[in-house]
Amino acid sequence: MSYRVKLNVFEGPFDLLVYLIEHARMSIYDIKVSEITGQYIDYVNKMREADVNVSAEFMVLAASLIEIKSKMLLPRVAAAGDGVTELTEDPRTELVQKLLEYKRYKSISEMLGERYEESGMSLAKTQEDISAYTGEADVYLSLDADKFKNAFEAFLIRKKKIEEIREHHKRSEKQRMTAELRMEDIRLFFADRGKEQVDFRQLIPKKDDKYDVALTFSSVLEMMKSNKLTAEQKKLFGDILVKPMDNLFETNAADDRDDGGSN
Repeated sequence: MSYRVKLNVFEGPFDLLVYLIEHARMSIYDIKVSEITGQYIDYVNKMREADVNVSAEFMVLAASLIEIKSKMLLPRVAAAGDGVTELTEDPRTELVQKLLEYKRYKSISEMLGERYEESGMSLAKTQEDISAYTGEADVYLSLDADKFKNAFEAFLIRKKKIEEIREHHKRSEKQRMTAELRMEDIRLFFADRGKEQVDFRQLIPKKDDKYDVALTFSSVLEMMKSNKLTAEQKKLFGDILVKPMDNLFETNAADDRDDGGSN
């Protein structure tokens, strides 16, 4: 898993840019590039002055903003046939699309985080077979004394076990697989298979567990963000094909060498 530095409330360059746009009460579809670029660069410079290690992602976005700012200074008209002029594409278009995509995925991530917290507060136990204790009441009245005594003792033993299970669940919290462990499982899965492209469902250990499906999906998204996996879905609700990238193996190979040197 890639190391992520969280700076104040900003987890990355797009998080900072969205904050500046919303704080200035701008429309994301009509960004005042000149104003935002200045504020963004000022914030990056302040981070450097505070001796904060600014990642390359912040600098890449700063360069993109400066490029867009320079394009905005040029006239957006182009000559067309019959002496008619037409407007060229707005240089902010690609940036707006990236910001909208970032906000969408961030919203999904926050929703999954809330679901995770809610699931940690719920308890679950497997369904038990209680057929031995259901049926018409007069069935038990037809038993002789010994059979009735044995059935009643079995009922008491069963009741005691159920109470012990309930008490155990009250004292313990539900243990869940973490995203870090799931991403490590996915890495080991591809380490055995190489660069083979597989169906997303093959990465899910418990396919009938909704939590396991959601955890695996969010882990794949995180690994795609780190350029460790690629995914392709050719049609809506179709199969998702997942394939490892070279970065998946190179990064962990470097980690293994570091671990070996420290032992």
